[in-house]
Amino acid sequence: MSLLSPDAFVERLRAEGEARYHDKHPFHVRMHAGELSRAQIQAWVANRYYYQTRIPVKDALVLSKSDDPAFRRVWIRRIVDHDGEREGEGGLAQWERLAAGVGLDVFEVRCLSRVLPGVRFACDAYVQLVRERSLVEAVASSLTEFFSPDIMAKRIVAWETHYPWVDGETLAYFRARVSRARQDSREAIDYVVHHARSREEQERCVAALVTKTEILWALLDAVDRATAEP
Repeated sequence: MSLLSPDAFVERLRAEGEARYHDKHPFHVRMHAGELSRAQIQAWVANRYYYQTRIPVKDALVLSKSDDPAFRRVWIRRIVDHDGEREGEGGLAQWERLAAGVGLDVFEVRCLSRVLPGVRFACDAYVQLVRERSLVEAVASSLTEFFSPDIMAKRIVAWETHYPWVDGETLAYFRARVSRARQDSREAIDYVVHHARSREEQERCVAALVTKTEILWALLDAVDRATAEP
């Protein structure tokens, strides 16, 4: 197989990721249609929190794979964005405020006592994927960020429209991710395009992205099954 051109490679990644992205999961479809109960929203927030805690862990693993200071200076911003420069800042703290805004006890959420086994398994699989794959594959697995700005923008509108009991100020995480995900995905795709130097490497990058979409889908499967109403 011959090497795909940069444009063809990007289009392949976009097509494979978009076809499998978890905005098409029935749970997400119902969320955006305003069909979830308060308990289902709370369950999603509490379980998705575990995924949020894994993000800086996987990004630290990505950093550990690189010998390039320039790459590390760019990528380390993701950890700072998520953990903040001090207590109470960053994406994880914003998610905790979201948890409080939907009526959850933040201490209970932090303790991960509501995390379903299937959710834990899926999120840990993401960390394992990044740990085991090459640097370029690990970066490629993050390219679900291609699609997250659109889903975040839709989620803000849906929640403000259908779930007025949620304080709008607690949706700050979603608002922040719209612009940050665009920047993060641009940086990641540039790296993948320039460092996947054979067709075999390109295919492994596509496979890493597909696996990531399956992990996100599995997370929603677990929450959907556990919260299904008669």
